[in-house]
Amino acid sequence: MKKTLATTAALLAFLGTAYAASVQGTIQAVDATTKSITLDDGKIYQLSPDAKIGKLKVGAKVAVTVDDKTGMVTSIKKAS
Repeated sequence: MKKTLATTAALLAFLGTAYAASVQGTIQAVDATTKSITLDDGKIYQLSPDAKIGKLKVGAKVAVTVDDKTGMVTSIKKAS
């Protein structure tokens, strides 16, 4: 019984957390007005309103993490 309760509690804790998807690709476009980037998969990824996009360059290979609940990019890192 205690094991079942512990398992259930752990499962409920996981349900409250946000899921994130990771995508790798090459930046095809950077839109400073809408704070978004387009990758070579053709999808547009929305950045947070306070994101500094000055260092994002067309042609850069990046790894993008997207929050599944909000659809917003949570991080962008240089991909190898």
